Amino acid sequence: MPDLRALLADERVHVSDGAMGTMLYSRGLFLNVCYDELNLRQPDVIREVHREYVRAGAEIIETNTFGANPVKLAHHGLAADTEAINEAAARLARDAAGDRAAVVGAIGPLGIRIEPFGETSVEEARQAFARQVAGLLAGGVDGFLLETFSDVEELHAGVEAIRGLSDLPIIAQMTVGEDGRTHYGTAPSAFGPAIEQMGVDVIGVNCSVGPHGVLEAIEHLARVVTLPLSAMPNAGLPRDVGGRKMYMASPEYMASYAKRMVEAGARIVGGCCGTTPDHIKAMVGFVQSVSPRHAAAVTVVPAAAQGVPVTPLAERSRLGAKLAAGQFVTTVEIVPPKGVDPAPMYAQVRALKAAGVDAVNVPDGPRAQSRMGALLSGLLIEREVELEAVVHYACRDRNLLGMLSDLLGAAAAGLRNLLIITGDPPKMGPYPDATAVFDIDAIGLTNLVARLNHGLDPGGNAIGAPTKFVIGVGVNPAAPDFEREMSRFAWKVDAGAEYAVTQPVFDLDQLDRFLDRNARHKIPIIAGIWPLVSLRNAEFLANEVPGISVPQTVLDRMRAASATGREEGLAEGVRIAREMLAAVRTRVQGVQIAAPLGRVPVALEVIAPH
Repeated sequence: MPDLRALLADERVHVSDGAMGTMLYSRGLFLNVCYDELNLRQPDVIREVHREYVRAGAEIIETNTFGANPVKLAHHGLAADTEAINEAAARLARDAAGDRAAVVGAIGPLGIRIEPFGETSVEEARQAFARQVAGLLAGGVDGFLLETFSDVEELHAGVEAIRGLSDLPIIAQMTVGEDGRTHYGTAPSAFGPAIEQMGVDVIGVNCSVGPHGVLEAIEHLARVVTLPLSAMPNAGLPRDVGGRKMYMASPEYMASYAKRMVEAGARIVGGCCGTTPDHIKAMVGFVQSVSPRHAAAVTVVPAAAQGVPVTPLAERSRLGAKLAAGQFVTTVEIVPPKGVDPAPMYAQVRALKAAGVDAVNVPDGPRAQSRMGALLSGLLIEREVELEAVVHYACRDRNLLGMLSDLLGAAAAGLRNLLIITGDPPKMGPYPDATAVFDIDAIGLTNLVARLNHGLDPGGNAIGAPTKFVIGVGVNPAAPDFEREMSRFAWKVDAGAEYAVTQPVFDLDQLDRFLDRNARHKIPIIAGIWPLVSLRNAEFLANEVPGISVPQTVLDRMRAASATGREEGLAEGVRIAREMLAAVRTRVQGVQIAAPLGRVPVALEVIAPH
């Protein structure tokens, strides 16, 4: 029986198998079927595909478990069957391989983002992979193949899960796009050395854009790593033929590229999407006549991966300077115009500047309302009125690519102060059927901006001069699930948050409870202050705006005042806000006062000396 460790040690070229999904689809099993569950439901079909690859000459067979992790299986209601599905898959591959091929347990990505750009922690990812690893080990695999990963951190979690249960060999493969980089923008010259340090046995590239792109990636890897290399490309890019996606690269074409990959340094070649036993058979014939190039490579971690020192907070903006000095800051939140005329917004901001506020807060589509963009509004304010803007930036409307582009442009234009928020869902606004993106949340975006301040993009590549953002985040002292809110706040601080703005504070006990917990984080807190303009406004905030808690005592005061007239109701709302401002002044490092319903004079009344 071939042993994977022995195959890796003999310094010869070895051929792996090709696509499983392509073969199953060709047998009439459509994409709405969970292909991993077929290990239990239709084992004969899976076994026969494996046998076809063995007959074609493959020396390494992958289990049918690319998506057999509990996260992906949960979409089919099969998370509880994770171990059983993986064990069955390994036994099927083992049976089909016989004494002619080694069996590797195939492990693909979880299908979700993990930290630092997603909500799933590295430990949670590691635990999910560990369940898959346990099943594969029980089925008798000879080693493991981590494939089609785009995130080096997620791949690392997979490696750690394997190493926590086994010392069997690991083949670790990333996937790249047409630009030769992962979807986070990480180049082979960066991810190769990083993976080598994880303690794997083989480093490679699979799937991607076809043989040409994989060959280029292998050439780059060969210059920066010393471990054996693997290459398993798709059969070219898929084309739409009669409504079906077809991979057009012929067996001969794939085999000729396999030979080039071996000449470039690959020790293991095979196929991914679109490849069949015919492709593998052709590869076997082509690579038998060549040997892998043995180049003396030196492992180098690119300097760009280390980043550059962050510009001191005091040098990034006037707001940053006051925060760094421990001075109290006063900001007022306005709302951008609904149309294209910025003149009324300028008038409001000029009044705020005359009143001596430190900055104006510009929300990003609050309550999912469509208004002039916050980034552009902030730029217009700073250029026209010369008052610093704190731009709220929401994750709701943009994917990772769009956010990165926005932020680089904003930095180039001179914006410095950000308040990073996840954003209200579209169902709260006038366009409830609008699609929300939420590609990453506020924690992931905080990590992204912190990296930009170090001069790095999400893939760890240098961007040139670093950005100089002052990074703020939101926090809700009145959150119904206080412990979860505190956990998320801690993650935001760990990600790089430098100050936080609370939701409107109406209850000092809630604020004090939060401040006691925040003492360990030691970042400045700016308290939100909302002047109530009427009883109706107070009831609306209390009952219909998520994240805001209005105590009954405040509602009773507004009810009593409003009973005597609208003006008295507004006056009482201002009094409550002034009382809250006086109470929090010794507790926090600043306030963000709302201009309720766009009424800036009301906000000015709160901060005016009496």
